[in-house]
Amino acid sequence: MGEIGAGTNGGEGGTSGEPLRRRRILWLAAGLIAFLAVQSVANVESTLEDMANLGVVESRAHVWTWQLSSLAVWLALLPVLGWLVARLRPPRFGWPVAVLLHALATVPVSFAHVVAMVALRKLAYAVAGERYGFESWPMTLLYEYRKDVATYLLAALFLAFAQWLLAHPAPMPAVNGEADVLLVTDGSVTHRVPVTAIESASAAGNYVEIVGDGRTLLHRSTLAALAERLGPGFARIHRGRLVRRAAVRSVETDKSGDFAVTLASGAVLRGSRRYRAAL
Repeated sequence: MGEIGAGTNGGEGGTSGEPLRRRRILWLAAGLIAFLAVQSVANVESTLEDMANLGVVESRAHVWTWQLSSLAVWLALLPVLGWLVARLRPPRFGWPVAVLLHALATVPVSFAHVVAMVALRKLAYAVAGERYGFESWPMTLLYEYRKDVATYLLAALFLAFAQWLLAHPAPMPAVNGEADVLLVTDGSVTHRVPVTAIESASAAGNYVEIVGDGRTLLHRSTLAALAERLGPGFARIHRGRLVRRAAVRSVETDKSGDFAVTLASGAVLRGSRRYRAAL
């Protein structure tokens, strides 16, 4: 593994691609804010028009209170939805199971949304010296649930895209036309690591441990981004581990379906049955 002076690692815009990641977060936030602003105005105006057509007179302030209270609760629920999207997805679960689990999750999420939303509305009305009426809980919960399912789906799609985007930085540039060289920065030294010298890679927090030529280097990247960078010559044998296919000398499968991979260096790594087909 060769060494050169300090350089960039992880793509466009600076060391480890952090500026690119920050820009993507800002663009995602700006897009979300713009969408919510347009949707809120459309919902309020549509509600006012529908109520006027029914001969019901309602103040614009009340309708905005309804909209903003619902929006505030959904924003508060975003971390929960993000956790659900990150956990209830392949390869942890198959697609049919993942879809079923998300469908089941809509029930408690909708209930939490309605209860918190009503509490906020009652508080806002009380501050204005008014009373917010919310009767017939079973029917209202069902009515709100139908709307909340659509909102859950939109939020889940947005969060899935955001998680995918932030986990896939721009591809690392080749050095002097060498597409088979990975740059790994360690302080003031940048290691030029031939891809063919890499034997395995394992997730280690915000880094990836790259093993090859009898040494281990820490690379600032996600395992998913590294797998995409290294290409089909590498296979994932575990949620947190990659191996170079050409370095595999034997695969021993247990009765459980899990397996052990012996590499050219003699290292033995455990693999999960979910990834057995990759080899």
